[in-house]
Amino acid sequence: MKAVGWARSFPVSQGVKAGRDWAREHLALLGWTERAPDTADDVVIAVSELITNAHVHAHSDAHVVLVWDGRCLRVSVGDSSQETPTTKEPDAERTSGRGMALVEALADDWETHTRPVGKTVTAAFSFELPGAPVETRPAAGQKCPD
Repeated sequence: MKAVGWARSFPVSQGVKAGRDWAREHLALLGWTERAPDTADDVVIAVSELITNAHVHAHSDAHVVLVWDGRCLRVSVGDSSQETPTTKEPDAERTSGRGMALVEALADDWETHTRPVGKTVTAAFSFELPGAPVETRPAAGQKCPD
């Protein structure tokens, strides 16, 4: 299977709901919302958190790209800040700061790449679609390939 992908920018003024709705729509096109609703929910939460980080911490639009290669869905969100995100220890006193901890808990892996102007944070989610050809399925216990 060849990879398919979608891209869209979400301005700060538009909020994260539009990004969640957009991601869920594309996950439905892939069959994830029907065949893997829990994984689809994980992806939508990660999209929401990454867009929120772009808006709140980078004070910039969020440029979202979804790429599905038949074994791995990569969610990439770019913004205008070169400050790399970190996971923080849980703290009952804080009302925010849990976004990257959620992404880390839900995704198979995540990474950040800086660019001349900004950065891109990518979260990877593996999923085996039932009925997919054997050569496109991840091996047992294998996460998204590098």
